[in-house]
Amino acid sequence: MKPHAEIAEVWPRDGRVRLVGHIHGHPAEGEWRLLLTRRSHAEQRLDYPAQVKGDRFEGELPVADLAAATDTAEAGIGAEVEGGVEEWDIHLTDGEVELRAGRRLDDIHGKKKIMVFPEQRVRGTGVRPYYTVKDNLSLECRTGAST
Repeated sequence: MKPHAEIAEVWPRDGRVRLVGHIHGHPAEGEWRLLLTRRSHAEQRLDYPAQVKGDRFEGELPVADLAAATDTAEAGIGAEVEGGVEEWDIHLTDGEVELRAGRRLDDIHGKKKIMVFPEQRVRGTGVRPYYTVKDNLSLECRTGAST
């Protein structure tokens, strides 16, 4: 299995998304950060500190930052938001390697249809973590009405 950031816990609440997990298949030395990459406009990135102890990591990100980035896209800066939805992929990085965040070691396949996280709303934008069809963890930013 490829090295990755194995997600153990996802806590979307109080205007933040907190992630806890383990670095799998790569040395956990040095300083690490949570890295969010806008899928439709890969050069737009947001990053936040991650605490690493042994192979365990923990970090959090404010959903207001994602709402602000989505507002910027709607204003015509950067890529267009298709259907009012913007997606952000989550990685853990030490500056040299980017490990995709996901949950693959639990033998539960198809998490996209099984695990549903609550949406948090900020300035008319809903932000919700979700698992992709490959069991990676991403964030969805949806403008307009709540889903």
